[in-house]
This record gives sequence, structure tokens and C-alpha cells, in this order.
Amino acid sequence: MSCAICSADTQTTKYQVKPKDCSVDVCDNCLSQIDQPDSKKLDTNHLRCLDNSMWSESEAVLVVVYRLLAKLSDQDKLDMMYLDDETLNWAKQDESQDIHKDAHGVVLNNGDTVTIIKDLPVKGAGFVAKQGLVVKNISLNKSDSSLVLGKINGTAIYLKCSFIKKR
Repeated sequence: MSCAICSADTQTTKYQVKPKDCSVDVCDNCLSQIDQPDSKKLDTNHLRCLDNSMWSESEAVLVVVYRLLAKLSDQDKLDMMYLDDETLNWAKQDESQDIHKDAHGVVLNNGDTVTIIKDLPVKGAGFVAKQGLVVKNISLNKSDSSLVLGKINGTAIYLKCSFIKKR
């Protein structure tokens, strides 16, 4: 079977294109590019194949190509792609978008207790949230996975996940 992204005739793996229940067959090289979190480490030579696969008739392939082009920050090619509104919304949904992680990469959930790891001045409230302060019963921010809502000194404030750790 050939890779749906680069058309290489090699062994492929089914890649789940989240959040929908669709998959595409991809080679190991393309899979490593899809899973690469650091856009600076992407193999741009290999990803030249996106020039062809961006015209695929498969919505799942188009979503994967869109996400790879977005990682590459290749706005010209993103502008050339035609995606209907539903497919574009799917492509823009990042599967890790809803996952909140603390400063050490531990997944946070609603109701967790966290500890502040750095003194944080609270704008508008006139106090500093001190390092080591325990914040109980946090709420996850649905629109931004880098923020959680917690109460400190009776004031509800947003805390950056990079300044807290789960207890």
C-alpha cells in the first residue's frame, strides 16, 4: 500500500485524524513528521510531497496536509488549498488543543489542586500570588489550553499553566 501523503510504496500505518473517526495510511517518515511537535525539526525536503497531496480528494488527507503546512508556516500553500467550511474547521482543531498541562507536562483536570511555582503579580487585584501557594479546585479554560482558573484570596484569576504544578 502507498502512503496517502507522499505516495511512497512502503509499509504504512493507519493514522487517526482526530477528532473525527477517520484515518489515513501513512509511511513511517510522514508519521514522524505529523507527530513532530517542533516545527524547526520538520524535514522540509520530504514535505515537498505536500505540493501534490494538497489536491487529494480525501478530506482526511487534506486535514493532515493542512496541519503540516500550518506547522511549516507555509501561508502561500495554505491559501492555495480549497477546503469547505466543515473540513477547514476540522483541520484547525488541534487534537492536543483541549489538553492542559502543567509546567512539568502533567495533564491537568477540572477540580485538581495545583501549586504556584513562581511569584506572580496579580494585575488589578494589588497582591502577589507567592511561590508555593496551593490553589484548590481549578477550572480549565475551554478556549485557551495555557490557562486555568483558580481562586486566590477570594479572587478568581487565570493562571498560566507554565507557572503551576499539579499536586
